[in-house]
Amino acid sequence: MRKHLLLIVLLMVLPFSAVSGQDAAAVDCGTTDEVTITYVGDPAGGHPAAEAAAIERYMQACPNITVERIEGSANGQELLSTYLSAFEAQSGDFDVIRVDVIWPGVLAPHLLDLTPYVSQEQIDSYLPALVVNDTVDGQLVALPLRIGFGMLYYRTDLLEKYGFAAPPATWDELTEMAQVIQDGERAEGNAEFWGFVWQGNAYEGLTTNALEWQVSNGGGSIVSPEGEIQVNNPETVAAFERAAGWVGTISPPGVTSYAEEDARAMFHAGNAAFMRNWPFAYATSLTSEFIGDKFDVAPLPAGDSGVGAAALGGWHIGVSRYSEHPEAAAAFAAFFTSAESELLYSIATSSPPAVASLYENPDLQAAMPFARPDIVEVTTPRPSTVTAENYNQVSTLYFTAVHSILTGEEDAEVALELLELDLQALLGE
Repeated sequence: MRKHLLLIVLLMVLPFSAVSGQDAAAVDCGTTDEVTITYVGDPAGGHPAAEAAAIERYMQACPNITVERIEGSANGQELLSTYLSAFEAQSGDFDVIRVDVIWPGVLAPHLLDLTPYVSQEQIDSYLPALVVNDTVDGQLVALPLRIGFGMLYYRTDLLEKYGFAAPPATWDELTEMAQVIQDGERAEGNAEFWGFVWQGNAYEGLTTNALEWQVSNGGGSIVSPEGEIQVNNPETVAAFERAAGWVGTISPPGVTSYAEEDARAMFHAGNAAFMRNWPFAYATSLTSEFIGDKFDVAPLPAGDSGVGAAALGGWHIGVSRYSEHPEAAAAFAAFFTSAESELLYSIATSSPPAVASLYENPDLQAAMPFARPDIVEVTTPRPSTVTAENYNQVSTLYFTAVHSILTGEEDAEVALELLELDLQALLGE
């Protein structure tokens, strides 16, 4: 663990050329003019330092380019709304933006086709599934930066303390183990300890959690690639009833208002045995005062289907069609998502990269032993492609229905019957 920390620190502070081997003179700046471009970056809870380091390396290589970083909203729906409002007005306020893995379809009309600006060699370096994800009507509207997938974080010291030899393989095992550990820790005086924390607020994060429960229980995948609505079935009902049973037992009553940072804060404070979160939480967990050397990660548990599921996440980089400096903006996007930059960024943030060859890099493997190149092929995508411009509404209907089940406002069977009807009306079935 401590070796990983030292590696992260060194990679953050060393000059670009010292760690990447890339000649600054070889960096394509897009233009020789003195220009300023804006980049909508991570919020404070994300990775602003890693982004700032990448921007600094780029400006060192391209002294004629100034990149101004704007902090984006931590709420994905708010960020998307901000983009769409600006783009509908054809505003040039944003040159380069972060694009959620589920947004290429809805943002494609407003994003530059990057194919003419990026070498085919670089395009071919990315995991193929991500290039497919970012290609809309034959146009490459974003470049993959990092991938994400749901993971189970667990306290190794507490599993050993209570006699568990391995992390839970099923949700039922997790429920049992979390209860045993929670009861034991509370008996020793920690009244604030809980067994399992996750993302239960009514937002996109709940869509990913609920999708993992549904798929792992054999309930389908909201909307299948063929367009079949798959929410109203006994397997999905059982999955959501199980999750609702966690609220107030092994999970805090307030978990229904938790996002990623809320779960991470409780886990980092030493007040949770298990946490569902994304890979980005790995690096910050290493630096936690309470759990830095007392945790590990595992695949999310399986449901009644016998197979686990991990929602596919991640962020990509796009360039606005309305940018006044498209060449410089595209050059920065290509630089930020190059193999050299992704190696530094990934190790600093514990975010698996989009460049396939980097998974063979020993420094990356040391920093992220859980990362493997085939992970994107075995994750569960949200139905953003098949529902296209309707995805935001699909997700909102889905997480709203799930939230009503978790809070006890609605019976699971009734909520899913109503959800099915709402999706049929929206999607035209």
